[in-house]
Amino acid sequence: MSRAAQHITFDEATSAEAFANRFGDPDDATARLLSAVVCRVHVLIKEFRPTQEQWRKVLDFLTEVGHASDERRQEWVLFSDLVGASALVEEINSRRPSGATPNTIRGPFFRADTPERSLGGSISLDGKGETLVVEGRVEDLDGLPVHAAEIITWQANAQGYYENQQPDLQPEFNLRGLFRADQNGRFHYRTIRPAGYDVPGDGPVGRLLAKAGYPLHRPAHLHFVVRAPGFETITTHIYDAEDPRLDEDALFGVRPELVHNFEENVADDERTSRVSLRFVMARARPGRSK
Repeated sequence: MSRAAQHITFDEATSAEAFANRFGDPDDATARLLSAVVCRVHVLIKEFRPTQEQWRKVLDFLTEVGHASDERRQEWVLFSDLVGASALVEEINSRRPSGATPNTIRGPFFRADTPERSLGGSISLDGKGETLVVEGRVEDLDGLPVHAAEIITWQANAQGYYENQQPDLQPEFNLRGLFRADQNGRFHYRTIRPAGYDVPGDGPVGRLLAKAGYPLHRPAHLHFVVRAPGFETITTHIYDAEDPRLDEDALFGVRPELVHNFEENVADDERTSRVSLRFVMARARPGRSK
């Protein structure tokens, strides 16, 4: 219910209350969230008591993050990911029944325009790296195949870079593909074994966290989005069990059930790895698409 704001004198003790009091409807969800955020900022300012110069550095950082964002790079998404905010929002909003594949965050390198490819085809357009055969099955909680599933995948190359990080060095849509499961819910394709990498450190977010001694490593992984009519969309990672930094994932995405062995085989002097996956989808709940 709206009300006329009552005047509150602004001082150190009343600063947050003076801000919150100016909303016409204090019960509005946006007003409540904004008031809570501002209140916590005021609490931090009172606790750390920054000088004007120190506060200006905070504002300069936020400005620089905005300037570093464009159609190929979203520095604000990176910031949200690295401080665990994206993972926490995902955790709150994607709780699933036991046995269903858990969600992780999508990360900053997803492309919605990923091209469709034929089952068994390769997403490695430049052929650089150790061959990895990926095979899997999409099923529901009863173990029945989800034959209408779409599987979107993307990954870094053997040096730890995504195609949209290196538009002049990698072919367009390298290591990206959309596949459709067959009647048995199965899919398979060829790619290369990805490398772990450090998250971008050339922008304001990476520089700030690195300076503070925060680990910025991501263990080797494959990204997946799995979707089908009537089911909650799965957005997840599959991690290489041999990566030594699984406990340091900068995006907080590692779950035990998402860690898989990439089994190696050497034949005719060619080293090939293989990983077998199982994605378990939960039925969509009313009002939810994921």
